[in-house]
Amino acid sequence: MKLYVEGGGDSNTLRTECRKGFSEFLKKAGLVGRMPRIVASGSRQNAFNDFVIAQNNGQPAMLLVDSESPVSDENSVSGRERPWQHLADRQGDQWIKPSSATDDQCHLMVECMESWLLADRQTLITFFGNGFNENALPPATRSLESVSKRQLYDSLAQATRSSKSTYSKGNNSFEILAKLDANVVMAASPWAKRFVDKLKAAMQ
Repeated sequence: MKLYVEGGGDSNTLRTECRKGFSEFLKKAGLVGRMPRIVASGSRQNAFNDFVIAQNNGQPAMLLVDSESPVSDENSVSGRERPWQHLADRQGDQWIKPSSATDDQCHLMVECMESWLLADRQTLITFFGNGFNENALPPATRSLESVSKRQLYDSLAQATRSSKSTYSKGNNSFEILAKLDANVVMAASPWAKRFVDKLKAAMQ
């Protein structure tokens, strides 16, 4: 099974960090010994293209990309989620699902990977150390998947403004991803739990 993920840009070093980050996260989620081959495709369009090629070649594959925008209630019904419909409807994507692909092969980080980071605040506090301002983050009582991508970026920038380093998607996002408590993330994000559950089922 190949897992095509959005992330890593055009840098070989960053793609290596991307693969490592997702690998460590999945191991903590309970996939030790049955890991997929993680492919850091760079852009979301490249991830989709890579998935389509694998699908057309009959190769087992999954796709993991940012939702980039809110997922409608209609596409988020528990047990009947429709990620492909979200990607087909979204301006800027409008991707056509390969005829042989299923919704179980498509997964969303809602609204982006930073949502997963925000779920595990203790790891953020430990990583950024003194000067990290947790109060700059959205309230922990708020539904994680209702926080917009822009608000996620802005709040992480504000929270790390006085810490040892400011948050940077390229410089430390995948390093933090590797340190996350996967169970905490899955408890906070139904879409993250769906991804892990479907991947476990596919890797049995």
